Amino acid sequence: MRFASLGSGSGGNAFLVEQGRTCLLVDCGFSLKETERRLHRLGKAPEQLSGVLVTHEHADHIHGVGMLSRKYGLTVWMTPGTWRAQRAGELAGVHLFNCHEPLEIHDLWVQPFPVPHDAQEPSQFVFSDGDVKLAIATDLGSHTPHVVEQLSGSHALVLECNHDTDLLVNGRYPPSLKQRVGGRHGHLSNDQSADLVSRLDQSRLQHVVAAHLSEKHNTPALAAAALSGALSCQPEWIGIADQAAGLDWRSIERIF
Repeated sequence: MRFASLGSGSGGNAFLVEQGRTCLLVDCGFSLKETERRLHRLGKAPEQLSGVLVTHEHADHIHGVGMLSRKYGLTVWMTPGTWRAQRAGELAGVHLFNCHEPLEIHDLWVQPFPVPHDAQEPSQFVFSDGDVKLAIATDLGSHTPHVVEQLSGSHALVLECNHDTDLLVNGRYPPSLKQRVGGRHGHLSNDQSADLVSRLDQSRLQHVVAAHLSEKHNTPALAAAALSGALSCQPEWIGIADQAAGLDWRSIERIF
């Protein structure tokens, strides 16, 4: 199994997860043209996608979903709450899922799980091919025992490190927006993400990637320092899903 990012941040989010002949796009917060460009940068054509999984209806995650689905005939998976709240327009196909029931999409087993975030019915995802496990959690304001259970034992983890608390508090956002971002249903700070990682079974981890970093209230160095402290590793080992550059393909090895 391997994964990559087209880009991650408030300007747009999209991840690729590939196993065998199956290649799923998780979210599509970019325009159609930009999505096509970023896919080609990773060596993929839109025609090679098996479908799109949507975490929630915020524009930085769903902006390009409708256009991509219509042009390339792609089925889109989302929760009923996201379906009711989304404004992506007509879709080529829709599959509504329950956050507590696994999905089998060709060569991939997908387990959605609910998260605390200020959307109608947000979810994040765990992927498996039966041997390795990839967890993606990019939009949640706090963690729950269920979140910890879902992320534990992953071979690869993509985790939100949205902001540094001091930078957010002293930043230029109005108080209401600071409260939303830093609230229980907003976005994880570096320290919150580090605390979450410290609660996980880390024994199988091959990759940890910080994602959804705020361009105004965080830096890659701060995010990497927080996660490396929780993992007792060098900061350079932590990957960063960049807003502009995304993240190049990373393979998850089967180790028996």
